[in-house]
Amino acid sequence: MKAFEYGVDGPKVIVAGVDGSETSLRAGAYAWGLARRGGARLVVVHVAHVASMGSLTPGGAAALRETADEISAQIQRELEAAAGRGEVRYDFVTEMGDPYTVLARVADESRADAVIVGASAQAGHRLIGSVAVRLVKAGRWPVTVVP
Repeated sequence: MKAFEYGVDGPKVIVAGVDGSETSLRAGAYAWGLARRGGARLVVVHVAHVASMGSLTPGGAAALRETADEISAQIQRELEAAAGRGEVRYDFVTEMGDPYTVLARVADESRADAVIVGASAQAGHRLIGSVAVRLVKAGRWPVTVVP
């Protein structure tokens, strides 16, 4: 019988969804700490969700893209600052699209052992389901939802 080994059975690839919201930033920090303690590779994913109605207005799509680029740049600056303080290997992925679809694809492509996202604070998600609920229902990876 094999003896239990401490610290060797955790996730080796962690995907964290970060959209700039308070809960997603907490999820990113949690994922960073988990990756640092376990020596895992962290894949931070920022998905700019393009609302179809916003893109119909004149200049709406350009304004949405500009806002998404600003959030992405801020997340990248935070990652670079954190990387200078610790030993975490990370990749940063930023895309436009549906957050669930992009997170699921990146998790599959990177062969993620864990997916970490922040809890949604939007009231409508109780009816149609949040990204976190959709990821859990997919059942392909362990999902941690950070409040």
